[in-house]
Amino acid sequence: MGEVAAKLKIMPESTDVDLNQLRKAIEKVVPEGSRVHAFAEEPIAFGLKALIVAVILAEGTSGTDELEAAVAGIEGIRSVEVVELGLL
Repeated sequence: MGEVAAKLKIMPESTDVDLNQLRKAIEKVVPEGSRVHAFAEEPIAFGLKALIVAVILAEGTSGTDELEAAVAGIEGIRSVEVVELGLL
């Protein structure tokens, strides 16, 4: 089986949340064996930006639940949504 990539859309609680700090925190909580591939910012409205994160999941991972829970537990994050999932 090949590698699986997940793209997450992460909404911060407000425009005051430092997206660079969120990036660092996300890299620390990604489950063992998985790795962050890329970050991007998506403008939403009135200065609010979503953080788009591409993660390569660990071999044998059967879903994104563990990843979503780990990221959602970071302070300053309002919501986490998987927007894309597929084989590489």
